[in-house]
Amino acid sequence: MIGLLGALACTSSHTSPPEVDKVPSEARDPRVADAPKGTKAQTDAYGNAGNPDSSRAKVTVLFFGTSLTAGLGLPDVQHAFPNLVAQKAASSGTPIVAINAGLSGETSAGAVRRIEWTLKRPVDIVVLETGGNDALRALDPDTLKDNLEQIVAKIRAAQPRTRVLIVEMQAPPNLGRGYTDKFRGAYAEVAQRDKLTLVPFLLNKVAGIPSLNQADGVHPNEKGEAIVADNIWRSLKPAVQEIYARASGH
Repeated sequence: MIGLLGALACTSSHTSPPEVDKVPSEARDPRVADAPKGTKAQTDAYGNAGNPDSSRAKVTVLFFGTSLTAGLGLPDVQHAFPNLVAQKAASSGTPIVAINAGLSGETSAGAVRRIEWTLKRPVDIVVLETGGNDALRALDPDTLKDNLEQIVAKIRAAQPRTRVLIVEMQAPPNLGRGYTDKFRGAYAEVAQRDKLTLVPFLLNKVAGIPSLNQADGVHPNEKGEAIVADNIWRSLKPAVQEIYARASGH
């Protein structure tokens, strides 16, 4: 697995949660991303762009993360991996409503403060991507672990039946083997403790490969986003299919 190599840098910082029902500008237009490419989107009461036939979807997925989730630097939010995952789900016959709640520059501490706001609407699954900016600041992995546990606790307090997938992030190797091992291990420990699905490294097969990243060498380009979407869908698909099976009485 490729080390992070500094590929998790984000370009702005988060100081307070955005106001309810307003789209945070730092997040580069976070939206419902269930509209397949080429379809006309509508806007709901949350200011989110959605597919006109999204009522067919039995599963709502909240993608909660940093600029890597928001799609910073891409031509349009529709190119960000949450929308690409929604396209994969639709192609598999299990359409989802995908809510992109990415916020550039956010650390896990900021995510703790923001998570409750994002849960104002019911969701079936949360895909939690956070910690990359902690690594860039060489923040304590024990604090990361504590923040991850707090986020999960807040999700379960607000919506007890919501499933949580936690996405592994990695620290740059220049911080030393001890730090990088402890940092990566925080995700596995929280996943095991709280019985979560652990999604392997978000940027697997993308990080450190110039042709798959934008000019900043930090955020995936459109080709890289397609690989990231594959990485996420591989772990998300079973959870989505399970919910559909339950809804069908199987």
